[in-house]
Amino acid sequence: MNEQRPPLPPFTTETAIQKVRSAEDGWNSRNAEKVSLAYTLDSVWRNRGEFLQGRAAIVAFLTRKWNRELDYRLIKEIWAFTDDRIAVRFAYEWRDDSDNWFRSYGNENWEFDASGLMRRRIASINDMPIAETDRRYHWPLGRRPGDHPGLSDLDF
Repeated sequence: MNEQRPPLPPFTTETAIQKVRSAEDGWNSRNAEKVSLAYTLDSVWRNRGEFLQGRAAIVAFLTRKWNRELDYRLIKEIWAFTDDRIAVRFAYEWRDDSDNWFRSYGNENWEFDASGLMRRRIASINDMPIAETDRRYHWPLGRRPGDHPGLSDLDF
């Protein structure tokens, strides 16, 4: 199987930024099956205190996540990159089934194979309760509009 997920390493500033936006768009789709295709079949994750390996585990994890984190909207921003690694920071807003709102902040370290599939994802995340009136992400569910402010613009 010769899957490719452009842009491919080695990354340039432009292609690393494209890779980050592509990941953001995928996660904002909240389609676990589609998102899992960006990862190698044996991809290894650490998400908070949870350790996963493989696409089936990724699909199960994301399905659980988006069943719990309702009205999920995410912004990612590149922090640094090398040939086959990208570091990002992110913030997302969501509510639980009791209509309590949260903003979750974090950092991720990504490592890619030569085909552009992510083989390792290490995420550290903190949740902060917010009032609904403090929400900053109001676009319709799905892809963040191109003219919506990014993390730096929002001073996050």
